[in-house]
Amino acid sequence: MDFNIATDHWEALDLLKAVTSLLVGMILGAERELKDKAAGFRTITLICLGSTLFTLLSYKLGMGESEDATRIASYVVSGIGFLGAGVIFKDGFTINGLTTASIIWISAAIGMSIGFGQFYTAFTFLGCSFFIIHLGGFINKKLLTMISLKNIHIHINKKDYTSRAEIETNINHFCKRIELRQMEEDIDTIILIYECKVLTKKINELEDYLVYNKFISSFKM
Repeated sequence: MDFNIATDHWEALDLLKAVTSLLVGMILGAERELKDKAAGFRTITLICLGSTLFTLLSYKLGMGESEDATRIASYVVSGIGFLGAGVIFKDGFTINGLTTASIIWISAAIGMSIGFGQFYTAFTFLGCSFFIIHLGGFINKKLLTMISLKNIHIHINKKDYTSRAEIETNINHFCKRIELRQMEEDIDTIILIYECKVLTKKINELEDYLVYNKFISSFKM
């Protein structure tokens, strides 16, 4: 057996790429692990390593043929999309997993950058990623103080049920979003339960509207 084939495409630079990819993946993965996310330390590290390896192989196997040089690497992009989608789920208005999916995506991109030998590019985007991950949390907290999540229980008489569309339209003026979560029926009353993202500065106006609306017999917020 000819063992030379094992070293024909080996370069010392490959070891540097692998170690760099391992380091970058561990840094991004540790951030997710500390926040107890589904895709944590090992997952993100392996994604980064795998992306580097696929890119490295794509470059080596397609060397001299520009069309083949990125063929394998191009499939990493679409493949990572499926992996990222697996960590996203919706709970009411809240969509969880988007940041983790984004980190999966950027870790793959950084891994590919390392695979092509673009170390400065990789570390530049690693720094940018960490900047927005941590600054983004601060900005989100500021924005959340501007919006309040409310569950609104509205009681209307059955004979006034046709006014539901008008009520929803008017409530929407005070909210960023409104969603009917449940509808219950009593003897002569219908109870509509909404989940609303209310603009904090308009909560009092919303309460006034609900109090003085002639079609609403009572409400709880």
